[in-house]
Amino acid sequence: MTDKQQNKLWGGRFSESTDQFVQEFTASVNFDRRMYRQDIFGSQAHATMLAEVGVLTDEERDAIINGLAEIQKEIEAGEFQWSVALEDVHMNIEARLTDKIGITGKKLHTGRSRNDQVATDIRLWLRDEMLIMEEQYLHLMTGLLNLAEREAATIMPGFTHLQTAQPVTFGHHLLAWFEMLKRDRERLLDCKKRVNRMPLGAAALAGTTYPINRERTCELLGFDGVCENSLDAVSDRDFAIEFCALAALTMTHLSRISEELVLWTSAQFNFINLPDRFCTGSSIMPQKKNPDVPELVRGKTGRVNGHLISLLTLMKSQPLAYNKDNQEDKEPLYDAVDTIKGSLRAFGDMIPALEPNREVMREAARRGFATATDLADYLVRKGIAFRDSHEIVGKAVAYGVEKKKDLSDMSLSELKQFSDQIEDDVFDVLTLEGSVSARNHIGGTAPDQVRAAVARARQALDNTGH
Repeated sequence: MTDKQQNKLWGGRFSESTDQFVQEFTASVNFDRRMYRQDIFGSQAHATMLAEVGVLTDEERDAIINGLAEIQKEIEAGEFQWSVALEDVHMNIEARLTDKIGITGKKLHTGRSRNDQVATDIRLWLRDEMLIMEEQYLHLMTGLLNLAEREAATIMPGFTHLQTAQPVTFGHHLLAWFEMLKRDRERLLDCKKRVNRMPLGAAALAGTTYPINRERTCELLGFDGVCENSLDAVSDRDFAIEFCALAALTMTHLSRISEELVLWTSAQFNFINLPDRFCTGSSIMPQKKNPDVPELVRGKTGRVNGHLISLLTLMKSQPLAYNKDNQEDKEPLYDAVDTIKGSLRAFGDMIPALEPNREVMREAARRGFATATDLADYLVRKGIAFRDSHEIVGKAVAYGVEKKKDLSDMSLSELKQFSDQIEDDVFDVLTLEGSVSARNHIGGTAPDQVRAAVARARQALDNTGH
């Protein structure tokens, strides 16, 4: 057996060295070493528990814990030598620990396997990342609420089929974005309950004969509970799939918002301005100001959707328990986390800085007969059946198209030619302000309702621990 082979922590069974290409092909250390903190944290808790049940002495425990702390400093100082020959983050750290403290380092792996170790590390790592994301959601959602409150009475057209439908307010529209993100954050908080379960102690797949105390390790690591079945504990990746599902939904929502931002910053809409720091120019057209941040977020949505499909496909045919396939769980998960964190950060800084062009928005709402439904409702209140009032207003709109007049620009005599039920009070509902204020109910467009919705949303965020 060669020296290289002897350095393998599992090399006793093998009579020849791993092929160089296979060694590089199967190694994961180039990407899973980002979990070094979680690997060290888990190992320190495991050593603490082993000492408490008498598997390690107190001296051995202290040597392991202190040695791991020194290794963490080496890694963070850029002094640690990562080796592809040692395959992954776990074996790299364990081998270095043995170099530092001798044979005691080899005792660390007592009562566990890389299978339950990696499953634990991934959960610890994702839990840490989700804590960051919680704050990122909160930052973005708070920015939306502040902007919505400020623009509660700013009138703009509401759209269906991207055609002018009814007047709304910019604040009301922003609260629709808020509701999307509110659901996303709720999904994150709910997913964390299933992420925060501890596989450690399941060993390779069947538990261990050592007198371990899983509940104690669980307590040390801050998990909510242990994974109850050893086979499932090492092979389950539902939590990663679930996270990627919520990430895909969040990115889909950010992509929808991005599409509107891209449209609204165009010269054709000119509803909003994005600060220059969120835009770039053209190498050939000096007048261009491109909304690169929303465009890029819109583009990144596809990769996160792809990661969800990748993980679903990875798991769909795996028999129990652990299989090498599961090494492929990390890169999609890592990239999904990186992408959503970057997107949330960009939007959290950009959204509060949006500058609405209020007069442009209002003028756009005047076009397209946005108060037609209000006129139909007015006629219903005068005793005309809705289907009949719908037809009456349709004829009035056709007249307006021909004469190039909005309903609010028509005289009373012009309007009365379509129904003698129309009186002077019709102009109270044909104004944009009258239209949005008339929908004065929970979820409606009235500025007071927008402000009330903002207040409720702030209270709800406070009740979730913020």
